[in-house]
Amino acid sequence: MSTQGVTAGPPTAGPLTAGREDGAPVARWPRVTSIATAVPPHKFAQEEIMNYLAGTTLGRSVTGAAMLRQIQTNAGVSTRYFARPLDELRGLTDFTDSNRAWLESALEIGEQVLTEALDSAGVRPEDVDAVISTTVTGVVVPSIEARLAHRMGMRPDVRRIPLFGNGCAGGAAGLARLREYLLGHPDHTAVLLSVELCSLPYQMEDTSMANIVAGSLFGDGAAAVVATGANRGRVGSGPELVDSLSYLVPGTEDVLGWDIGSHGLRILLAPEVPELTAEYLPKAAHTLLDRHAITPPEIATWIVHGGGPKVMTAFEQAMDLSPQALDPTRESLSDKGNLSSASVLHVLHSAIASGPPPPGAPGLIAAMGPGFAIELALARW
Repeated sequence: MSTQGVTAGPPTAGPLTAGREDGAPVARWPRVTSIATAVPPHKFAQEEIMNYLAGTTLGRSVTGAAMLRQIQTNAGVSTRYFARPLDELRGLTDFTDSNRAWLESALEIGEQVLTEALDSAGVRPEDVDAVISTTVTGVVVPSIEARLAHRMGMRPDVRRIPLFGNGCAGGAAGLARLREYLLGHPDHTAVLLSVELCSLPYQMEDTSMANIVAGSLFGDGAAAVVATGANRGRVGSGPELVDSLSYLVPGTEDVLGWDIGSHGLRILLAPEVPELTAEYLPKAAHTLLDRHAITPPEIATWIVHGGGPKVMTAFEQAMDLSPQALDPTRESLSDKGNLSSASVLHVLHSAIASGPPPPGAPGLIAAMGPGFAIELALARW
């Protein structure tokens, strides 16, 4: 496996506090105006889910039950929310059924978070200039944002940017694409929609360790972000999106992703994900921070995807973070499970709702996904 490092990207405008003579920050980048999150109505305790899997995926063997209890203990998850009741999930026997269920539920929860985010921002659907969608748990054409655009009253000329395949990195990647669009259109308003219903593509007959671990971690949820260009001035309490960085680790295509076939979406989840996170995520983070002369201790908020306890610990140790730095991520994982691309947006929402740090303070948004890919966004509060 290659150990190639992360190289610096194109230069960007200088330090975060550049602008006014007194050093106070001024609006220079697109800003998150509002964010809304949601989970489906069916809530289950982790033990209830794992007991269900013990009677389906692994049958009722003593060995299988013992292994599930150990996985459950290590997952760091207390509760999760699913789009359908557990017994109904068992009835989704093929990809056609599960994907149809995904579309029905995705439209419902997607419209919910988009409506809430737009209302919170004081933006009418017809005033949205661009909509980005990200998902990896359902496959539909036309894509989810196209199906919701007319349903919600967006203009026929709204620009659509559907993303598929970013997996858990999709939330951070979507913020980066949101930033890039608004840099080119500083008078516009754009939205990002993430819908992930991880319970629906779950493979009931797959007894692989990757599938069982996924069954202990992933939950269902959605998020929507409204952002405005710099010419719109300071609107809302969200951070500005200052910069971003993407990095693909060579030779890791089979580490994380889907095996797609007649069986549907079967997860690929290799045990070296924490190792790759520990090696490459700090390199990528330092590359991005160095562009702006920022050191890790100066980061006020760490908005990190909840990939699982081992992944978070690997990043925490590699970046020499305080024990409390990733508490919001661990709380999100415990309460909802890993929501794929929506997870990092749920953590961002919590950071905004709990009271942002002082104006001008930097934050780092980080997520990892198939590729093996790292997606980072540098924020300024």
